Amino acid sequence: MSTEDKEAQEDELLALTSIYAEDEFKRADAASGGEIQLCLELPTDFVISIKSNSATNSFADNFEDTVSFLPPIILNFELPPGYPSTAPPNFTLSCKWLSPPQLSLLCQHLDDLWEENRGCVVLFPWIQFIKEETLGYLNIKSPYEIDVSSNGLQTWMQSPEKTPGDGFSSERGSFDRRAIQDVQSVSALVKYILDFSETQQKKVFDGKPFLCNICFMEKLGGECTHFKDCQHVYCKNCLKDYFEIQIKDGQVHALNCPEPKCTSVATPAQVKHLVGEQLFNRYDRLLFQSSLDLMADVIYCPRPSCQMPVIKDPQETMGFCSVCQYAFCVLCKMTFHGVSPCKLTAEKLLELKEEYLAAEEEEKRQLEKRYGDLRNAIEELKNREWLEENSKPCPHCEAPIEKIDGCNKMICTSCKQYFCWLCLKILSQTNPYQHYDDPSNCVQL
Repeated sequence: MSTEDKEAQEDELLALTSIYAEDEFKRADAASGGEIQLCLELPTDFVISIKSNSATNSFADNFEDTVSFLPPIILNFELPPGYPSTAPPNFTLSCKWLSPPQLSLLCQHLDDLWEENRGCVVLFPWIQFIKEETLGYLNIKSPYEIDVSSNGLQTWMQSPEKTPGDGFSSERGSFDRRAIQDVQSVSALVKYILDFSETQQKKVFDGKPFLCNICFMEKLGGECTHFKDCQHVYCKNCLKDYFEIQIKDGQVHALNCPEPKCTSVATPAQVKHLVGEQLFNRYDRLLFQSSLDLMADVIYCPRPSCQMPVIKDPQETMGFCSVCQYAFCVLCKMTFHGVSPCKLTAEKLLELKEEYLAAEEEEKRQLEKRYGDLRNAIEELKNREWLEENSKPCPHCEAPIEKIDGCNKMICTSCKQYFCWLCLKILSQTNPYQHYDDPSNCVQL
């Protein structure tokens, strides 16, 4: 190798090292060469689709998605002793989403660029061509269609505008040996494309500054969380505090975007990353509980020591807990009582009172069918409530006594016992007013 060639190779490799990041360009340790990964800049809303000509390949059928990035075209090269004075670089081009015919055309154009620049370093012109002109050179436009052969392997990719006259050959064995399509199956290809696009989007997001509308500080995306549906961005510290308060208060359905009137919801992965394992477990448990509460066919075992969810049959009034083996009425939550009306506790009757009084006649009939004679029960309840508000029990026989007027010496209409209305003490039958003569007792009003 001449001194001039050696210096030119070293200068070119050093230039590539300074221009491209470590994850883009890797210089070979042993030989004079390396590998560079070249991501193309796609148009906005670039759509890839899969068209299968196989009746059995259900995965590929009707697949379509929008991507922001496609996996890189990888240029592996080795610089021979005569480069750049007499010999071109030895190279291969590999890609997951370009077909062997397309890669072969790119290889041929790299050869043409060498011929045009013979005697000069050529790696940077090659790189510029691949990054900036591949889409136009191969006439790749959105939507980009992937055709699938009957054995499920990708054999051809092209834009719908491509025609056989564009120079592609579908005959196997006519491709450039330097063109390598690095893909095993259609399903693997699609997964790799979607995963790569998501990873690159995150990489771009992490390095971009955003203004948090909670603390009003500008932070890099790596310190922020964004909601995918609405694309609103907040810093992780603010969102962490916001979510922790919601979870501790049990408001698990409020873990949405803090933007006013925005309904975007945080993913479980985002919540777990922000609040940690312990608080996320509480969130997960409360979310599951609230989801069960919204299901019409799910009730809970009424035993306080159990409380397990039970699936109920809408045609049956009996619920059966498979954990504690308790059979209960799904209406009154008491032990199952067959066709007999539900026995109402005082608490349950109070709950039903307002519902029954506000119900239409048909709704009242349905409630009476469940719980028996609610009309009389509620009238009795109203009477008890009136008595509690307007009467006092006789201290001797506990009969309710109403005071209309007069002094505080009362005579029970049931047992004729004298008592004080103020303190409910039993009074002397011979001298009931003696009670009021003592200043330490009640004062006569």
